[in-house]
Amino acid sequence: MAGDEPVTSPDQHKPAQMKALRVGAVVTAVILLLMTMGNHTGKVEDIFLVLSAGALILMLIVDSVLRRNGLRS
Repeated sequence: MAGDEPVTSPDQHKPAQMKALRVGAVVTAVILLLMTMGNHTGKVEDIFLVLSAGALILMLIVDSVLRRNGLRS
């Protein structure tokens, strides 16, 4: 089977839709923050939801800084 597949380099593959991925990360962070307004009594869930949303937002900020400095396309 492997002999029938064409050999391609990584730059020949279709690039990912980065704008859609960034929008998806923002939407996911907002949804995670909206989940804190549930009918649960403990705050442990809120901590994990806020930390997860914060991690996504931090990754978007780092990506933005790297793109502005020309270190990432």
